[in-house]
Amino acid sequence: MARPRTADLTGRELEVMHVFWEQGAATAQEARARLASQGLDRAYTTIATLVRILHDKGFLEATNEERPFRYRAVRSYEEVSGRLLGQVVRKVFRGSREQLLMRLIGQKKLTDKERSLLEGILKEQQP
Repeated sequence: MARPRTADLTGRELEVMHVFWEQGAATAQEARARLASQGLDRAYTTIATLVRILHDKGFLEATNEERPFRYRAVRSYEEVSGRLLGQVVRKVFRGSREQLLMRLIGQKKLTDKERSLLEGILKEQQP
């Protein structure tokens, strides 16, 4: 029995979306080649199916009407990552951003770059 469709992105769908966010418009074959160059070698039929599912879910839209179809992201990385992060905060940390920060920062020591970035964000947040 097949799993029911969900509006959320699966891990593999998210892999494919990263190609479109980074590359812009692409065919399923171009997306497959890009993933393969990153060490994620998937069969063409797998990527074509994922692209079709992403199109059906409203994450991608076709930019042409003839084959091979080219697609581009309809939803931005910022929109999708923000929604997914919000879900993680609600589901895993029961809405506590404080708990998220403690887990994130407590996992391992911050690099100098991460520390500098965090300090910059905190300075911007000051009234």
